Amino acid sequence: MSATPKRRLAALSEQLVNPIPDQGNFENIPRLKKVAGPSNGPRVKGKVVIVTGTNSPKGIGRASAHQFAQNDARALYICDYDDSNLATHKREMESLYPGVDVHTRRFDAADEQSVKAVVDDAIKAYGRLDVFFANAGVVGHPKMFTDIDADEFLDTMRTNVVSVHLAAKYAAPAMMKTSDEKKHPSGSIIGTASVAGLRSNAGSSDYSASKAAVVSLAQTISYQLAGTGIRVNAICPGVVQTGMTAPMYDAARARGTEKKIGQLNPLGRGAHADEVARVALFLGSDESSYVNGQAWAVDGGLSAGHPFVPGKLG
Repeated sequence: MSATPKRRLAALSEQLVNPIPDQGNFENIPRLKKVAGPSNGPRVKGKVVIVTGTNSPKGIGRASAHQFAQNDARALYICDYDDSNLATHKREMESLYPGVDVHTRRFDAADEQSVKAVVDDAIKAYGRLDVFFANAGVVGHPKMFTDIDADEFLDTMRTNVVSVHLAAKYAAPAMMKTSDEKKHPSGSIIGTASVAGLRSNAGSSDYSASKAAVVSLAQTISYQLAGTGIRVNAICPGVVQTGMTAPMYDAARARGTEKKIGQLNPLGRGAHADEVARVALFLGSDESSYVNGQAWAVDGGLSAGHPFVPGKLG
């Protein structure tokens, strides 16, 4: 048996035989076994985290980086192709969360050697990697599919899909590394998909196809990592006020129709980046230890039913 199957078998054996240490009894009944610490405590204490797509001041990446830092990550790598705000983000987080090592990296999330390099840096510096949030993405080409040429389609797929593939390709082996500090292989890989990857009519054809592919990657890779203790999930946001959606919000404000954004979901509004970031935090923490291969819709309920205009159902 080669080294890789042996590692997988060892990890699987640990999960099957003793997934949670015995925690004794209360009087004559066993205490509840708990995988994670208190829900009101630091959720990623001591973990090493990489987040891509973090430059935008209004983005999900920046909001997620703050959540990981606030919850006592040991080290945090904030990465983006555009680094115009990364140094500012670093200074802000260091002032708010002085116990966290914050590193900035400028690279294309779909460039293989760059992704490998940031993972190697984390392993060299800290001997572990626990969370990789592959959040980098582009909006695609918001026009009819007949007007999108092959190169445009492939550009969208490269940024939105290849980046998630590379994150998993290099993060998973790093997450399998163990030490005196990290006894067993474990980790969480998270890709940013979209409600457009779950239902039609929420994005252009290239964007929607790319986000459906992210969901498929999470599902497929989670099975290929069976027995390793590494989980892979996708987050599927609906309408969120970010730098990417700024043109839509600006146009709505100019028309005086901003309050109509998100009216087709049951909550009747768009999301804030922090609302999505808290789901990323959950998926990156041990609290989601049994969540794997899933597409988590964070869309105000939009994907739960057939959209309708209130008052016009009849």
